[in-house]
Amino acid sequence: MKNHLLAGISASLMLAFAAPAHAELVSSTNPQAIVQIVKGQGLPAEFNTPKDGNPYIESSLDSLKFLILFMNCDDAKTNCKTLQFYMGYSDAKETTLDELNTWNKDRRFARAYRDGDGDPVLEMDIDLDFNGLPRENVVEAIGTWKALMGAFQKHIHG
Repeated sequence: MKNHLLAGISASLMLAFAAPAHAELVSSTNPQAIVQIVKGQGLPAEFNTPKDGNPYIESSLDSLKFLILFMNCDDAKTNCKTLQFYMGYSDAKETTLDELNTWNKDRRFARAYRDGDGDPVLEMDIDLDFNGLPRENVVEAIGTWKALMGAFQKHIHG
């Protein structure tokens, strides 16, 4: 009887430890969670809610300023489905379209183009729809963005 009891307890413990852990999901409906993740990556993060537009987080990496824009929002601007990482260079108008096309051809996760003022821009999107993404994925996306920002800086400024 004692052996059966121990076997039952052992089996229960094995099942408990074998059960998948439920990762914390991060969605854009909780902007402060995203702010905390950005700060946790050693970056400043200030959440802004403009009167006539979507909310955004202002941040920087070294001297490179960027925004994390909350996109695809409802009318109240509180339930957004996607994030867009965005940075532009007003000091690199001489960057050619061939240079931007080369960037786009050689990179997967971010795209570059010229904005309406002729400034090179780098963007990367994250879909947080359907209850969000695991926290680890958002952390990884921020790491990818940081690497891409540095690579784009080198690409357009040599």
